[in-house]
Amino acid sequence: MAEVAIGIIGGSGLYQMEALKDIEEVVVNTPFGQPSDAIIVGTLENTRVAFLARHGRNHHLLPSELPFRANIYAMKSLGVQYLISASAVGSLKEQVKPLDMVVPDQFIDRTKNRVSTFFGEGIVAHIAFGDPVCPHLAKILADAVETLNLAEVTLHRGGTYVCMEGPAFSTKAESNLYRSWGADIIGMTNLPEAKLAREAEIAYATLALVTDYDCWHPDHDSVTVEMVIANLQHNAVNAQKVIQATVRHLHSHTPVSEAHSALKYAILTPLDKVAPATKEKLHLLLQKYL
Repeated sequence: MAEVAIGIIGGSGLYQMEALKDIEEVVVNTPFGQPSDAIIVGTLENTRVAFLARHGRNHHLLPSELPFRANIYAMKSLGVQYLISASAVGSLKEQVKPLDMVVPDQFIDRTKNRVSTFFGEGIVAHIAFGDPVCPHLAKILADAVETLNLAEVTLHRGGTYVCMEGPAFSTKAESNLYRSWGADIIGMTNLPEAKLAREAEIAYATLALVTDYDCWHPDHDSVTVEMVIANLQHNAVNAQKVIQATVRHLHSHTPVSEAHSALKYAILTPLDKVAPATKEKLHLLLQKYL
């Protein structure tokens, strides 16, 4: 199969891309286990893309159970260089309303039970992560939202995404703490993805779909699954339009990202001192530096 340069990870509510044509399901085995589901490779805007339902197409995986390493490794193995993550989030600011879209540029990690690196087992790497989102891909994504001029959708360029462990939603005390930090939105999945994508030298950006005001807002009920699902369904169609427009732009303009050489100065262990088994396990990531 020819390499696929663009990957899409669909979060809660986005389990398929209806506009995909010439579809084939690809089962990818990785050294880190099975991805969340089979990866759907198809044509979108005359471009081959790879789509993965983050929680599985039947939404059977908790955020803490997601095989993040397998998901990103599988995308890398297909040739993905640009990864678009569509994700449901809660809002931590009055002006970021349900049904709005945010393209964040920063993350805060509040997870506890995630493995967020491919490295270890005799090899040490420290990626630069001051700017965790590829600014070029984020701009293309935000421009796509703006160009479409979607009804009921306000775009917010930039912002900070708090990544919490879950699966329970925040307490009011936690929600207000994150607000005091200046954070804009809250979700449960994107930071491990962003870290692993950077280690895999894949440009990464998030399309955050706001479903609720978390639980801090005095004039809105605390978040419920029913509320989230209703808003997700409302926004899923718009999200697919944005992704299509982004893929259309990427097809004609593929920017070079700093992420594409993220490991160049990150690996501290001399590669000739790394155990053969570890080197083989990470060959996909290390091959251009061996």
